[in-house]
Amino acid sequence: MAKKQNYFYAVGRRKSASARVRLFKRNAVTQGKGENLVNDLPAEKYFPGSVNKIVLDKPFVLTETLGKYYFTARVIGSGKNGQLQAVVHGVARALSLADREKFRSPLKKARLLTRDPRERERRMVGTGGKARRAKQSPKR
Repeated sequence: MAKKQNYFYAVGRRKSASARVRLFKRNAVTQGKGENLVNDLPAEKYFPGSVNKIVLDKPFVLTETLGKYYFTARVIGSGKNGQLQAVVHGVARALSLADREKFRSPLKKARLLTRDPRERERRMVGTGGKARRAKQSPKR
């Protein structure tokens, strides 16, 4: 039977993506294996590119905890960008649970704790298959 590890759990969402995040405190025991994982892949492999790395590290940079915590995330739905933003939302929520007094205000000022409500607009009946497209009207 595996030993229970202490972590902070949070759910992050964006568009139709949902990320379940576990945030672990890095210590001497987990120093070697404590890497950020998304769907059992390293986060740098799942979200490649320098821009994605900056976005992923933003909650840790704002709270000055880069290297002190690591996370594992399960993310489903949406595309890569929506999934990335869902993971960031979940990490920010988990950090605010870790130390509410210190971390909540910088994360709130950066709007990382607010769930982005923008969703894809559904298609409308009679629009020719798109949400805002109108059918072409006859000219004569």
